[in-house]
Amino acid sequence: MATPRVFLVRHGETEWSLSGKHTGRTDIPLTANGERRVKATGQALVGNDRLIVPNKLAHIYVSPRKRAQRTFELLNLGTTGPLPWKVHGEKLADAGRTCNARVEVTEDIREWDYGDYEGITSPEIREIRTKQGLALRWDIWRDGCIGGESPEDITERVDRLIKQIRETWHLPVIGKPKSEELPPGDVLIVAHGHILRAFALRWVGKMLQEGPAFLLEAGGVGTLSYEHYNIDEPAILLGGAFVVGP
Repeated sequence: MATPRVFLVRHGETEWSLSGKHTGRTDIPLTANGERRVKATGQALVGNDRLIVPNKLAHIYVSPRKRAQRTFELLNLGTTGPLPWKVHGEKLADAGRTCNARVEVTEDIREWDYGDYEGITSPEIREIRTKQGLALRWDIWRDGCIGGESPEDITERVDRLIKQIRETWHLPVIGKPKSEELPPGDVLIVAHGHILRAFALRWVGKMLQEGPAFLLEAGGVGTLSYEHYNIDEPAILLGGAFVVGP
């Protein structure tokens, strides 16, 4: 099994994610269907014999936005410590899981600041840019957002977080003999579509301007790790098997 890993969880469905509106600073809740789907994801992917094993998590990073924080709550990891926010909804029943990882809210993984493009769709952005005499073929990975963040801004903050994860949580455990008693090494990040796709690009050393050829659906989970158990060979884990005991 590839390890240690970073699990990327995009927040569940919102009204704006449904309509294609760019949602950065605006703090809107999950839809009822979004909540149901995240609960189902937690039931399917979280557990001692599942993709995300709560007691193997070393640290958890969550966006400052309530939609990401509620998504984390609905995964129902069984965190033992206090959350750094007031719970946003009904508390789920105990699922018999235990997670001792600390939950940290960080601005480094908040969504891309869309600036003037907040709350509007890509076709609307192109229409506005045409009226302004700008290039019609707008690409956020190349052009960024007027009044918001550029690809260089995003690169700076996700690179900072990647460096912290590798140095603090992954270096102590990667490539060590399995016979050693090692601390947990997996990291969970709950955030947003564009910033998590940018994070994955930078994880494997790609420039944002190259643009990702992959998607992360609302409520979806992605996995990053390393090839050959080598900290210098970061990789995107396209698929992993559940771990089942003898």
